[in-house]
Amino acid sequence: MPAVYSRNPDIVFRKIGDEVLLVPVRNNVHNLASIHSLNVVGSRVWELIDGARSVEEIRDAIADEFDVSREEAGADIGDFLASLLSVNAVGKAG
Repeated sequence: MPAVYSRNPDIVFRKIGDEVLLVPVRNNVHNLASIHSLNVVGSRVWELIDGARSVEEIRDAIADEFDVSREEAGADIGDFLASLLSVNAVGKAG
């Protein structure tokens, strides 16, 4: 079964230009270090994390949209998901 992730409902996000800010609404909202800014690619990955798309589907979309190899996109998304997991912004769906 392919890996699928969903966003943590305790994290709100706001798109400002091409960037997305992730803000925890329950814990540490007063701590500015807990607010995370995502670049254009990270913002697009965040949009694609919906609890239904597999990591492979997200990888393919990023590779197509940003003209990068699937291997490079897969490696970068893996690192990015690990970062999101470490701050509890996402979890495995299912």
